[in-house]
Formats: sequence, structure tokens, C-alpha cells
Amino acid sequence: MNYKEATKFLFNSLPMYQRIGKIAYKKDIGNIKIACEEFNQPQKNFKSIHVGGTNGKGSVSHMLASVLQEKKLKVGLYTSPHLKDFRERIKINGKPISKEKVVEFVKNNFDFFKKNKLSFFEMTVLLSFLHFSNEKVDIAIIEVGLGGRLDSTNIINPILSVITNISLEHTNLLGNSIEKIAQEKGGIIKRNTPIIIGRKNKISDSVFNKIASEKKSKIFFSDKKNNYTTDLNGDFQIENISTAEKTFQVLNEEKILNISPIEISKGLNRVIKNTGLRGRFEITSLKPKTIFDIGHNIDAINKSINQINKLSYENLHVVIGFVNDKNLEKILSLLPKNAYYYFCKPNIPRGLCEKELLKTSQKFSLNGNCFNSSSVAFEKANEKANESDIIFVGGSTFLVAELI
Repeated sequence: MNYKEATKFLFNSLPMYQRIGKIAYKKDIGNIKIACEEFNQPQKNFKSIHVGGTNGKGSVSHMLASVLQEKKLKVGLYTSPHLKDFRERIKINGKPISKEKVVEFVKNNFDFFKKNKLSFFEMTVLLSFLHFSNEKVDIAIIEVGLGGRLDSTNIINPILSVITNISLEHTNLLGNSIEKIAQEKGGIIKRNTPIIIGRKNKISDSVFNKIASEKKSKIFFSDKKNNYTTDLNGDFQIENISTAEKTFQVLNEEKILNISPIEISKGLNRVIKNTGLRGRFEITSLKPKTIFDIGHNIDAINKSINQINKLSYENLHVVIGFVNDKNLEKILSLLPKNAYYYFCKPNIPRGLCEKELLKTSQKFSLNGNCFNSSSVAFEKANEKANESDIIFVGGSTFLVAELI
């Protein structure tokens, strides 16, 4: 078995929510418990910080990892989804897990995976735990995949948990209200374990306070102070910086870890260098200015649009596509009308048909055309744009992954 065959098994043989959607979502975490028992509870062999939330959890996870690397710790980082290579999900001090270890993991445990019907995500989480345990990391930053309460990562007992913010997403799975989604996200709050909340919201805060009280866990809210900067683009990173800053403040005050202001400053300004994070309002070209952003829900897309509105440009070209479970009309109503759109379908089963996207967009007076592939759409945008224009690629993590 080679790497291509191993990842093909991971991607295609078993349910993967990111590709096929709701039918892959599991209503319990029994399988990951069985798997971790089989492998002698690897998640108990290292300290961890658990990071959930609607938006910003990926950026915050990378910020935390970068700062802890500046402290000269051996830092594991588990995130999802990946953009170009599966191995991006599992890193130690910015270095992805080796292809050989991925192959070994699948080859040696193939029968166990088939017998117990582990999902893609369950296998991936297990691999990260085993890798971090075997490599004896000092600490691992573990990003929640979907929701929180029933997410496979929720088997860990972290030294601290973080919930960045709450907004409506995956309502077909997590609930159709802020309160219900907060209940799911708040499921990562552990007994006697500090919890950081990044963005205040009256409805979700009451849910988190109740859960924290029941679990006898100290709860802390970001105070929106910004004493630091970051190398990540976009004013929306200000909120993520505040969340990360509050996390380190609590780690220090609770005498869990001791992180200096210099380490925080260096780490926040070396996130890309230390962790390899991509796709967060990433500028890949200046003439025309070309921007890739993985934001794919209402809150994230609205922030990207606000950021674009602060830039100077002659014409705006938007290469955009979505998966089929989004609140399409609400998102389209937010998009600027002074742009030309290149509608396309992310190349996954969940991808929304580009013709349907074009048809719906016309209700909102969005000018553009549809294309049968993202590469053709991006090529046409580059042909039409001049040096003083902006090309923005977004709407879906998978679309960005195809083109970045």
C-alpha cells in the first residue's frame, strides 16, 4: 500500500461529512471511544487545548500553536479540513505527519477499521492522537471538527477549552437557533476545566454559563483588548487575537502554563511561518490583487465582504461556489452588486450546481456567468481582470483548495 492508496481508502471507503454531508454525521462518539480503547488511550498521553466555535477556530488554533512553539515546546496541531494534502491536518511544530506514517496506520489497522466501521473523521482523529502520543508532544491544540458535544475530538480531557463564537451554521445537524447550537458547542466544556469564550452573545453566554456552572468550571470571556498584531490578513483577525490573548492570560493566571508577552507577540506574528496556515484572506498576487478566503457561512462571508470594501480597486471579480446545505439566499443577499461573478461548483458530491447558483443569484441582481469547473472560472477571471482589479475566491473551503 502506498500513500495514494492509503488516502483513497480514508477519503472514499468510509463516510466523510465534508464530502457527502448529513448522512455521514454520527449521533454519538462511541466509535472513537472503542478505537482509543483499542490503542491504549493515546489521547491521555499528552496535554491538550480544545478549540471549538463557529468561525475563527482554525485561526485561533494556529495562533495558539504558533505562540507555544515560540516557547520552545513540542506542539501538536490537529485541524480540519485540509486544503491541498491530507497531512496538513496533523502537524508537530508546523511539520505535517509523514506519508509513511499515514500508510503504516491504514495498512496495519485496515481490518479493525472495516470491522468497526470507523468514519473518515474518526480514523483521522485517532491517527492524530497516536502521532502526538508516539512523538511525545508537550501539548496539542485540537480543533473541533463539527459541533462539539458529539465530535470525535471530544474524547480528550484538555487543560483548557476555547469557544471562539456562535452563529447559525449546520442548522440541519446542530439546531436551528443560537441556543441549540450553543448547547452543541458547549459540549466541549469539561468538569473543573477553564473555558474561554471569544465573542459575547446574550443568548449563547447564558447557555455557556449554565454548563460551566454545572461542570464547576471557571468561565472567562474575551475582553476585546488588543495588545498584539498578527501576520494573518483581515480586520476580522482582531477578534481571534483577543481570544488567543485571553487564553494565554488565563493559562498564566491559573498557573497552568507561563507564557511571556514576548512569546505571545512573536507567535502571533509568525503564525504562517510557524504553522503553514493558508486560505485566511490570503493574498497570492498583487496585480491583479488576488485573495483566497475559506469563509463559508453568513458571518464569515460578511466579514470578508467588509474587508474587501476597505480596499481600493477598479473592478471586483468574484469566483464563488458553495456546498448545497448553505442558506443560499441569505448569503447572496449580502454579496456586492458592483462585482462580476464567476459561478462554479466545488468538485465534491456536496457541491451546489453552478447553474442553480447562477439562477438564484439573478434574484439579487448579481451580474455574472457560470462555468463547468473552478479552474475555468478562475482562468476567465484572470483574463478579464486588469492590474488594478481584485479577484476574490471564496464561498467554500473546497473551492479555495482547488484553486489556491
